[in-house]
Amino acid sequence: MKEKAIGGYQLEICSNSSASAIEAEQGGATRVELCQNLENGGTTPSFGQLKQTRAAVNIGIHVLIRPRGGDFLYTENEISEMITDIQLCKELGMDGVVIGILNADGTVDKANMKRLVDVARPMHVTFHRAFDRVEDPFQALEDLIDLGIDRILTSGLQNSALAGAPLLKQLIEQANGRIVIMPGAGVDATNIRTVLRETGAIAVHSSAKASQPSKMKFSQSQVKGMDEAQWMSSKEKVHQMVDLLKSL
Repeated sequence: MKEKAIGGYQLEICSNSSASAIEAEQGGATRVELCQNLENGGTTPSFGQLKQTRAAVNIGIHVLIRPRGGDFLYTENEISEMITDIQLCKELGMDGVVIGILNADGTVDKANMKRLVDVARPMHVTFHRAFDRVEDPFQALEDLIDLGIDRILTSGLQNSALAGAPLLKQLIEQANGRIVIMPGAGVDATNIRTVLRETGAIAVHSSAKASQPSKMKFSQSQVKGMDEAQWMSSKEKVHQMVDLLKSL
């Protein structure tokens, strides 16, 4: 699916439900990174969420393939599960997948990454923020280019893309058009222009999320949890960033 540019830039919204993906599209986003369990960094969406989102939105859908929270050192059983999920995404007509596997020493697991990439093609492949856990980002960048990865989502090895801007700029210069470096983490309408200006990036990632409190009228006060507010993409926040991109 062709993904529109916004003033020469691309805006990806991390959406944790089909409803969030609809909000992202209505706000003017280029595409969504579709996941579940955003509170734990995101995990692979369910079959139902995948199918319903593909039917509901016309922008690009790139699916997070992450079987669990925690680190990015996976067992053979987990890798097999990831391969199955990638095959399902292809069958459902998704535009891309978002993946990442590391070795215990903080290097890219090139052998297992190749297995996933081979299954994923011809879909687009993004390496996610596992990149922010690598030991040598400059070597990891070259390893991912060798694997034919299309895009890297990274905060520049910091807790936010704004803090990681100096390294992001270096990575973009080293990449020299061979791969897209997409800043993400803490990007919103207050800093999106600064992040783009300081890094030279042409694509940016944001959750654009807002808290949605429970609509339950009855509350069981003796039981803790299971009534927390939910995070959801906000079309208003997406639209704010779209307007800023158009003005650059």
